[in-house]
Amino acid sequence: MATPETPVTPATPTENHEMVHEHEMIPDHEMGHEHDMSHELDMGHEHEMGHEHEMMQEHEMVEHEIVLGNEMVPGNGMVQDYEMIPGNEMVLAEPQPNNVETPETQPGKHRKKKSIVWEHFTIENVAVGTRRAQCKKCKQSFAYSTGSKVAGTSHLKRHIAKGSCPVVLRNQQNDQLTPYSAPPKMTGYGGSNGAPKRRYRTASTPYVAFDPDRCRQEISKMIIMHDYPLHMVEHPGFLTFVQNLQPRFDMVSFNTVQGDCVATYLREKQAIQKVIEGVPGWICLTLDMWSSHHTVGYVFITGQYVDSEWKIHRKILNVIMEPYPDSEMAFSHAVAACLSDWSMEGKLFSVTINQPLGDAAIDNLRALLSVKNPLVLNGQLLVGNCLARTLSSIAQDAFKAVQGTVKKVRDSVKYVKTSESHEEKFIELKQQLQVPSTKMLTLDDRTQWNTTYEMLLAATELKEVFSCLDALDPDFKDAPSLEDWKQVETLCTYLKIFFDTANLLTAPTIPTTNTFFHEAWKIQLELARAAASEDPFTSRLTKMMQEMFDNYWKSCCIMLAIAVVMDPRFKMKLVEFSFSKIYGEEAAAFVKTVEEGIHELFNEYVSLPLPLTPTYVEEVNGSAMRQEDGQGFDASCNGLGLTDFDVYIMETSSQQSRSELDQYLEESLLPRVHEFDVVGWWKLNRMKYPTLSKMARDILSVPVSTVTADSIFSTVSKEMDHYRCSLRPETVEALICAKDWLQNASIDTSPVPIKMEVPI
Repeated sequence: MATPETPVTPATPTENHEMVHEHEMIPDHEMGHEHDMSHELDMGHEHEMGHEHEMMQEHEMVEHEIVLGNEMVPGNGMVQDYEMIPGNEMVLAEPQPNNVETPETQPGKHRKKKSIVWEHFTIENVAVGTRRAQCKKCKQSFAYSTGSKVAGTSHLKRHIAKGSCPVVLRNQQNDQLTPYSAPPKMTGYGGSNGAPKRRYRTASTPYVAFDPDRCRQEISKMIIMHDYPLHMVEHPGFLTFVQNLQPRFDMVSFNTVQGDCVATYLREKQAIQKVIEGVPGWICLTLDMWSSHHTVGYVFITGQYVDSEWKIHRKILNVIMEPYPDSEMAFSHAVAACLSDWSMEGKLFSVTINQPLGDAAIDNLRALLSVKNPLVLNGQLLVGNCLARTLSSIAQDAFKAVQGTVKKVRDSVKYVKTSESHEEKFIELKQQLQVPSTKMLTLDDRTQWNTTYEMLLAATELKEVFSCLDALDPDFKDAPSLEDWKQVETLCTYLKIFFDTANLLTAPTIPTTNTFFHEAWKIQLELARAAASEDPFTSRLTKMMQEMFDNYWKSCCIMLAIAVVMDPRFKMKLVEFSFSKIYGEEAAAFVKTVEEGIHELFNEYVSLPLPLTPTYVEEVNGSAMRQEDGQGFDASCNGLGLTDFDVYIMETSSQQSRSELDQYLEESLLPRVHEFDVVGWWKLNRMKYPTLSKMARDILSVPVSTVTADSIFSTVSKEMDHYRCSLRPETVEALICAKDWLQNASIDTSPVPIKMEVPI
């Protein structure tokens, strides 16, 4: 009886490592090695040696096929995984079993290294039992084995594949890997659908060479953007962090990074200068004085303008140190420096200041601007007060008028919010009383008046709970009385008007000037009515508010009224209506003042020289070319004897331009819609109203506030910190202005990934 044949043992995963890239043949001695292993596994079965030889021949037939991803290798049923490395090379990853058992490799058998990394590394014996791998390209040495411990090849692969080797990195020339397309496979060696499975491991970002100059530039931007101190480059913790991140980078000194920050500011300033020069209309300024512990002041000068695309922009232009901030010449000196620095003489439209000025200071400022800039409406639009500061001052004075009552409410809220047990009893009582309020009690921040208003508003809706809390919690004492709650409710009623108006200033987009006429005339009307109230407390409280706001209304109502006339939904009709409510029988005189002011302003725009249109310039150039050629010469165009005709053209054109305003005012109002882009409307109608649209563009961009959105509700004046005061004034200006420009840059400022060349 014939001896039954023993099944052929599948090739082990390690034997499959003999498959090489790009059709490389298996060496003869390696073939013998595989033959010996098969012989040892099947001792005593000599007739199977021929069968094993046939298997090796079949192996040679398919060894030229390259396996990618999770493709099945013929003959062993194992899933192979290759890792892509730069240079279109592949590293055979650890095999993953596919529910197929394979015999274990004999542990004591000496084996040839199969990983492709050994094409890039050599082994050095540095001591007894200690070997290191040296890169053939850059000669850098890596740990490989110590005694019986082997470090493996993963870190060696990273050195080649991840761009850590500087020689390989230079050879790649920052090229990104592209997926490798494998030759067509026979069906049956892939997934269930017969298609081969591929898994690519490619670089996700391009390699960028280490650039110390770029690193310096990014450090300066980081310091500017996040208000980090310049001295951070000398902090030991930061130095250690950078040294571990990139040992090749030499950290800059304080003086160097200060120079880099100033250089960044100067580069950005050049770009802003070109933008300012290209502004088609006039520019508005805001002045905000910051104090300091050194008794010097810093004037923040911000410019607001409409660009050629009819978009409103706001940028900090200067931060000027004033040794004597209380001087009558402080603001005049700062404005003069700004106009000279940015070459804006003749382009200034209005100035908004964060604090009321004395008559002498206003006269000095107007005298300066009358020389540097033509006065608009005799200076009525030139100097205005900050709306945010006005509202904040009124709110503070209102809190002081009832500070005793406010303190009682604050203490009651503090009692509930500072103890979990107290708050649990408060919530339990609220549920028992079925109080419908959904507001949550919060403690206020005395430096932000809106938080005090919100605290009082929430407490008034829960006044019933506070009134009964002493019955459930005996420790709660000194609850506000009914009279106290009445005063708080009255206070919140009128503070809400200020709160809603101030919230408009916190919008992410810059609001147009016409928006605030609606708010201002409603505040003026409500306070005037409340001041005449028969209730003594309401009359006393609102009369104080009305007096403070009336000063703002008188200084800014003309400018705000002209701005709302430029809104085609309202025009003069809203001015007539609102003034009749505020002034009664005297409204006609105030309406006439606005009408005269808007016509006078329009006439000033008409008198401005108009630039030639592109069509006219093209015709002139074409005529000049024909004259040079001696063709098409027209004696009637040489200007001889037509001086009176030119004057006639100017006069009639002026009359036609003046009619733009009358035509606009006579047309019917547009329907009132909630979302209306008034500047965009003038952009679309600039051909119909060429002069009036320019006037609308400038008047609608006049800023009503001098402070940033995060300071709208602030009750304290801005103060420069000790660190910035210790810097040179030029450095302070560079840091603050550059931060504003970088944060509001329209270009993409996403960081470029930097690939470190030295292994970490």
